[in-house]
Amino acid sequence: MPWIFRAILSAALLVFPFTLAADEGRTEYYDILYHAELDPQDGVAHVSITLKGDRLPSRLTLHLDPERHKNVEGTKDLAIKGDKAVWEPRAGTSKITYDFVIDEKKSSGRYDSRITGKWAILRSDKLIPPISARAAKDLQSRAILQINAPSDWNALAPYSKDKNGNFALKDPGRRFIRPKGWLIAGRIGSRQDVIDGTDTVIAAPLGKGIRRQDTLAFLSWTLPELKKVFPEFPQKLLIVMAGDPMWRGGLSGTRSLFMHADRPLISGNRTSSMLHELVHVGTGIRGDKESDWIVEGIAEYYSLQTLRRTGGISERRFQQALEDLAEWGEESPNLLVKRSSGPVTARATVVLHQIDLAIQKSSDGKRSLDDVVTALAAERGEVTLEKFRALVEKTAGGKVPQLERTFLTGKKKP
Repeated sequence: MPWIFRAILSAALLVFPFTLAADEGRTEYYDILYHAELDPQDGVAHVSITLKGDRLPSRLTLHLDPERHKNVEGTKDLAIKGDKAVWEPRAGTSKITYDFVIDEKKSSGRYDSRITGKWAILRSDKLIPPISARAAKDLQSRAILQINAPSDWNALAPYSKDKNGNFALKDPGRRFIRPKGWLIAGRIGSRQDVIDGTDTVIAAPLGKGIRRQDTLAFLSWTLPELKKVFPEFPQKLLIVMAGDPMWRGGLSGTRSLFMHADRPLISGNRTSSMLHELVHVGTGIRGDKESDWIVEGIAEYYSLQTLRRTGGISERRFQQALEDLAEWGEESPNLLVKRSSGPVTARATVVLHQIDLAIQKSSDGKRSLDDVVTALAAERGEVTLEKFRALVEKTAGGKVPQLERTFLTGKKKP
């Protein structure tokens, strides 16, 4: 019956292109193992990066810090070109190794990365340098971070551990995954709780003067309010704390932050370094060469607002704090600078308050600066003055004089 064969052939021709398209669009995975052996005696981490898969990226470029990433080695598929290591991994298994110098001092002489005989605190995104990947669009990675340390040490990072005790790395939207955020290892103590859906861990080296439980209690009444403005706040949060000789302040990272143990939860000027850094975690934004004031101003303003909204400070104290910041900000009237120092951040905080009031007035109280920063945090990435102005004017429904360049540089009043 020839018509049957013609029907079968026609059906096959109809189905085959769809099957082929489905195969072409199917995601294929390869595995990445980041292994770091912490060596307190030599002050380094012995690092290896191993790729496994039938297909691998055609090229990986590691952007090295020559002072910290040393003794980079691999097979014939690795070439060192200045401060870059160009790796062209071969299908199957490919591996490179290097040593990472852990200790790093800031200009103040304090450490923002340190290893001792009892503990280590560092950034995993410094341990593993930025990596540019060239790979087919249907090729994605699965990655784990394995930390080896002295037998009586424990390790924590802003990731969940798998059944083997390795950190299962996640980075939604990224096809090539590498670890990010703070890492602490050693003889450490921790306190943990789920606060408004965020698995929160406070960790520090064993010893006196570390307020783990106090910090957890502070977050239990401030973090839920903060998350109303930043609903994209991560579901996992690691706060690392330590005393001297570490940096005497706060430093934010991906899903994590570092805070010196001596920093008060609320300072005498009614600001909070802890909340300031948590805003950075929640927004995930960075400024261009003239917009760091926006990033730092938002962090400081919402540390104050969160305290006011939760009853941590009264309305009168809130206004006094703004008056003090306005006075301090007179020392640096120009906001359009590359780095926002103390006086710049102080003036930026006051300017953002003025913008907030302008939005509320123009919208009859229906909108506020909250709507602007929520949108910024949803997009994350780089913020520019033009982008910020456009969002503010859209929210306010018109021009806002506090965003004119002549005002931001201190040349005239609004």
